[in-house]
Amino acid sequence: MDISYIINHLGEENENYFNAIAPPIIQTSNFSFPTVNEMRKAFEDEMGGYLYSRGLNPTVDILRKKLAALDGAEDALVFNSGAAAIFAGVLSNVKSGDHILSVHHPYSWALHMFDKILPRFGVTVTYADGSDTEAFLSNAQSNTTFIYLESPNSWWLDIQDLKAIASFARSRGIITMIDNSYCTPLYQKPIEMGIDLAMQTATKYIGGHSDTLGGVLSGSSSTMRKIFESEYLCVGSGIQPFNAWLLLRGLRTLPARIDRITASTIKVLEYIKSVKQIESFIFPLDPSFSQYELASKQMSGACGLISFYMKAHKIEEIEQFCNSLKSFRMAVSWGGHESLIIPKCAGIPVNDFNPENPAHRMLRLYVGLEDPDFLIKDLQQAFESI
Repeated sequence: MDISYIINHLGEENENYFNAIAPPIIQTSNFSFPTVNEMRKAFEDEMGGYLYSRGLNPTVDILRKKLAALDGAEDALVFNSGAAAIFAGVLSNVKSGDHILSVHHPYSWALHMFDKILPRFGVTVTYADGSDTEAFLSNAQSNTTFIYLESPNSWWLDIQDLKAIASFARSRGIITMIDNSYCTPLYQKPIEMGIDLAMQTATKYIGGHSDTLGGVLSGSSSTMRKIFESEYLCVGSGIQPFNAWLLLRGLRTLPARIDRITASTIKVLEYIKSVKQIESFIFPLDPSFSQYELASKQMSGACGLISFYMKAHKIEEIEQFCNSLKSFRMAVSWGGHESLIIPKCAGIPVNDFNPENPAHRMLRLYVGLEDPDFLIKDLQQAFESI
């Protein structure tokens, strides 16, 4: 299915809403029925119609159809955040006594669920380096029922061999799930490579304007129905109509935005390579990347995020650099119009800073929609301030 068709036409029935170009926001909590029998049908199958907007809603449905099609999946559910999508995807597929195999350094709220919540219910987790497929899969146990992946990871940009891991998992009846937020479905197709559940934080590239949260979970129709009828409805973590409408708006320009971000990122990366205060950098589609061959094979593009290590003996040097930036804003997340930076040392007490620990000298840039020369000038003056 053509991407332009998916983004601009799929799921839309303009003639049903006055031929408006932009789909309406159906801002309602519930829906009425002309007969008792029609209401009975809605109670029997809430995923088959509209009963209450905690479940399905017409505005949300348009977004669901588009996002499922972009992922090449049978169906999708849209949540009010990426963390909610991760929670539902994992929780719906594990039970007491199960074991989860996860990549190391997962997203913070996935880590919190694995370390703080699931152990209370008898679920164990093993973390392993997913960049070495054989070593990673050797950590699977007889009771492993779920494998959690992030490819690329949002800091170290580690990637996993998705086809190999999916093949192993399916041979053993293990469910696989990936956080595909870095690539989006435009640059990577996990479902086509055999992964069961593709998740992305719609807050980032899908929304694109830093003004709403959202999370997407795509997979088979049966899996989405199972999640919908349990975790989705029970927790009430579905996205609201207005937020879904904002994501629809963002989706319209997704290809144009990530194409520009990609081009700008390459220019900023070339500058990063020349900076004497930088020890090394990480970008998955640069030939220097340790997994460049695999990244080139399963990703059609990479954009936005560049991680690097500063040559710094004191935390004050890193702080001086960050505090001197005028165009890059210090903030978490990525994917919006604005360029961002986040230093790892912001998450540690000042007295714990250890220059011998590379992670303490690590920073992550996100290149937004500004002109790359404008951003490079800002980086130059900040490095010169050290």
